Amino acid sequence: MKKVIISLAAVFCMLGFTACGNTDNSSSPAADTSAQTQADLQGTESQQTEQSAEVTESEQSDEEKAAPEQTAEQPQTDGFDENTGADTIVVYFSATGTTKGVAERIASVTNADIYELIPAELYSDADLDWNDKNSRTTIEMNDPNVRPAIANDTVDLDGYTTVYIGYPIWWGDAPRMMSTFVEAHDFDGKTVIPFCTSGGSGIGRSGSNLASQAGSGNWLDGNRLDANISESEIQDWINGMN
Repeated sequence: MKKVIISLAAVFCMLGFTACGNTDNSSSPAADTSAQTQADLQGTESQQTEQSAEVTESEQSDEEKAAPEQTAEQPQTDGFDENTGADTIVVYFSATGTTKGVAERIASVTNADIYELIPAELYSDADLDWNDKNSRTTIEMNDPNVRPAIANDTVDLDGYTTVYIGYPIWWGDAPRMMSTFVEAHDFDGKTVIPFCTSGGSGIGRSGSNLASQAGSGNWLDGNRLDANISESEIQDWINGMN
């Protein structure tokens, strides 16, 4: 009888160990799956956060790059490079920078003040296309009565005895904006010297036309100056007018 009881006890123990083993095996895959799912979610959230950060950084970089361009496009309001109280001033308009370079060299040679005129509406490359009959400059130059506005015409010519006026040649004449300028100022008692830059055209009647529009001042003939003219050549030109 004791042997039977011992045998039955052994059987029950074996069944118990088997059940425990099955329970451990069945719970392990579930735990592994849960851990893997949590890791995947954490990885996805981390990736989304990194992508979001990259987009934000890219957008900020674009805005930072755009800001200087927008600022550069704003016209300046003070045309003086330096107001020294000299008795000579160089006033000029330069659409592409060519006349600007010549004007700066004249100011350097003559120890003059220098003032840049800025159009109220800046000229684009399309506006300057002389091959386009409908471009802005073509339309302006075909109408002698057009007077484009100047954004910064606050220069006071009182106290100056000599005024150099520079501009590019458009369609054989000074840009209409120069007519706007001379008609707004009194040149009485001043010597006015026009100069121009161009791809090859001379100064023509542009100086005399401005003189007629100004109605005052002692206007000299002026001249076309090469874009690469040196300061010594400018001095020779000035000496030749005396």
